[in-house]
Amino acid sequence: MKRLHFTSENPNGQLIDLTNNEKSFIEELNNSTPTKLESSLKFLRIKRNNLLSETDYLGISDQTMSTAMKTYRQALRDITNGLTTVAQVEAVEFPEKP
Repeated sequence: MKRLHFTSENPNGQLIDLTNNEKSFIEELNNSTPTKLESSLKFLRIKRNNLLSETDYLGISDQTMSTAMKTYRQALRDITNGLTTVAQVEAVEFPEKP
């Protein structure tokens, strides 16, 4: 079985370090054989977490988060609720960022 590594290539061809979430996911892949559903959910969560991190700065005390942004962030947090099949995971549409 091919082992995955902790670097990735950016569009300019430079190697970059992966995030801790991505590293954890790869470690799990290297050490186990997850089901397709588990893998699909992990990739979905990584994408969701990256989108959430893009707006984390709005949660600091000197910022005021709009209702639209609160709704967007909640929709991202709820995006994995109730997903029980790979087809459901693959059909997920991410909310549009306000």
